[in-house]
Amino acid sequence: MLLTPSVSIAQVPQHSGEIEGVVKDAGTGAPLAGSWVGLLDGRNAAITHGDGSFHLVRVAPGTHKVRVERLGYASVTVEVEVAESAFVIIELEPSPLEIAGITVTATLSSRGTDEALRPVSVMAGQELQRRLQGTVAETLVSEPGLAATTMGPATARPVIRGMSGDRVLMLEDGIRVGDVSNSGSDHATALNPSSAQRIEVVRGPAALLYGSNALGGVINVIRDEVPSSVPHHVTGAVTMQTQSVNQAWSGSSSVQMPISESVPLRLEVSGRTSDDLGTPIGPLANTQADTWGASVGTAFVSDWGHVGGAFRAYRNDYGIPGGFVGGHTAGVRIEMERTSSKLRTEVTKPFGPFVATELNTAYTSYRHSEIEPSDILGTFFKLQTANADLLARHEAWGPFSAGALGLRTSFEDFAFGGSLFTPNSRRYTAAAYVFEEIDLDPLRLEGGLRYDWVRADPLEEDPNSSIGKIRDRTFQAASGSLGVLYSLGSGLTVGASVARAFRTPDINELFSEGPHLAAYSFEVGNPDLGTEVGTGVDLFVRFGSQRLQAEITGFYNDITGYVYGEETGEISRVQLPIYQFQGNDARLAGFEGRLDWRIAGSLELEGTASFVHGTLQETDEPLPLIPPLHGRIALEYDRPSWFVRGEAVLAAQQDRIGEFETMTDGYSVFHAAAGLRFTTGGRLNVLTVSLDNLTNEEYRNHLSRVKEIMPEAGRGLSVIYRVVF
Repeated sequence: MLLTPSVSIAQVPQHSGEIEGVVKDAGTGAPLAGSWVGLLDGRNAAITHGDGSFHLVRVAPGTHKVRVERLGYASVTVEVEVAESAFVIIELEPSPLEIAGITVTATLSSRGTDEALRPVSVMAGQELQRRLQGTVAETLVSEPGLAATTMGPATARPVIRGMSGDRVLMLEDGIRVGDVSNSGSDHATALNPSSAQRIEVVRGPAALLYGSNALGGVINVIRDEVPSSVPHHVTGAVTMQTQSVNQAWSGSSSVQMPISESVPLRLEVSGRTSDDLGTPIGPLANTQADTWGASVGTAFVSDWGHVGGAFRAYRNDYGIPGGFVGGHTAGVRIEMERTSSKLRTEVTKPFGPFVATELNTAYTSYRHSEIEPSDILGTFFKLQTANADLLARHEAWGPFSAGALGLRTSFEDFAFGGSLFTPNSRRYTAAAYVFEEIDLDPLRLEGGLRYDWVRADPLEEDPNSSIGKIRDRTFQAASGSLGVLYSLGSGLTVGASVARAFRTPDINELFSEGPHLAAYSFEVGNPDLGTEVGTGVDLFVRFGSQRLQAEITGFYNDITGYVYGEETGEISRVQLPIYQFQGNDARLAGFEGRLDWRIAGSLELEGTASFVHGTLQETDEPLPLIPPLHGRIALEYDRPSWFVRGEAVLAAQQDRIGEFETMTDGYSVFHAAAGLRFTTGGRLNVLTVSLDNLTNEEYRNHLSRVKEIMPEAGRGLSVIYRVVF
């Protein structure tokens, strides 16, 4: 959304190749420290000083769109003309309504979310701080179309439109995480949300740029670990949080500084420790967790682009509660470690028809041990991943206004140990894709094609295995999408998309055989599984103004060969319930919506709603583990320096259940929050205090594996303090 705030050009001393400026309060003229300022057509970004000033360096001549965001104010996008340099004064209007932010995951380049041809959510700023939890899934659970499946608080994994696991692609700065969270309900995602700049969610099977497996959608945690620009001064943020419901203490700090005119350095450290989760009827035993992470990144930045790298280390030790059939009374402890190295090169000088070329390579090593009581190793996973992605973007080219060509290749080495009989395996992937846009203002078309080849290679073939013939499997398929966006004027936009995506069975679904102790299940693979092929249709309506932001989407997904672990009702020789992977045609349909309405002055009403209906087509039986109709409604009074908020989270009864599932009652849970924003020493300080589950309501999450023995979290106080500099 291109707004027209108060912008003026001043004749002051300027530095060549820079956009300099000041961000002020439109009413008082006071400088606004801690404002984020960035170019939509590039990676340059800055945080304003205590006097509201900022510098965007290495800006090429021409017209640029500059985005400005600040807590308590309406975000704006302005056009700035740069000859050799430019100086601007931007005045922001106080507003409780956060104008739709930018996205890089759902589009070819940075663009407003209202311009995306896919349903997309961006969590950043005040909303990210207020909803920050120990996992990405719990942080995002309030977003339209999302839910969380859990086996204790540390294991929360995202569910999008009723799909989870390998059907939801988890990214860190656009690169796959490289963990095993998709292969077990007890496996945590190796991502810490506390240091994220923002988290983007793309809903629906349209992630051709990132991988055809994402039938449900994509979640991208953005940190910019490899800095792409040199800051004018030291910038960063420090966040500290405590939660009473699990006696949690956490903190994170990230800083980016100039080493020279061409070399930036980014450093980050984070840690979190928590005790057993408190519920209205007592603690959920063995749910303690200790997490830490650190990263360092640097680059060489020039007029032609940048080249750089980053290294990250992450460790998470957490507990899985007991009490299930076949489970240990005291539960199981899990120790997981992940290290990753990435190299990124971006050339922004034109090359033939291409205006920018980007090469990303990454190597990830992941280890995961499940420890039974008396320190006995029960199950072991090891995964090494190497991948490379090449993306070349073009602007106007024939009938196309913009587009991209891409290649991707990856290698994964799986190793299993302990009581698992799954054979060590390797998986090879290669893909090529094209993505194009046609701008016929007010109509915009977007289409893409992708071809994937995947080979699953068990290191030891076994034609006489009890689960079937274990042998090499090769999968290949084409994916495609077509979308249309039409602006009706006055902030009203309608859109539609249709996509065909496919997913190959993962190694566990194909070859697993044996007890998975932390998940309290005996998993049996199926070497004969075929490819999942999904056809999805989305229809949506958006409206955006300075007083109202609204969107409603209807979706329909028809998936051939949908793979799931069906509980057979049988008990294995080691007294664990047997889950057999099998494929069945499935249908998922539903809707999701969001409303943000500035009622009057600083008073805002928010609301979301999500519903999905899943069916196994062969039997016309309900698809298991589908969230019920749920949503939230909130009333907030938001001033530039403080806010207060009340919220109700609502869920209907889920009695449409699969075989061996149990019904879950509906519930209403109430939360309250308040916060302060102030500038001290030229730095923006934000204090947020939240009281969750005000009435200490006893309720169950339908997607929780522990709902039979314990409800969700009870009443708890959360305090978050953040300094931006």
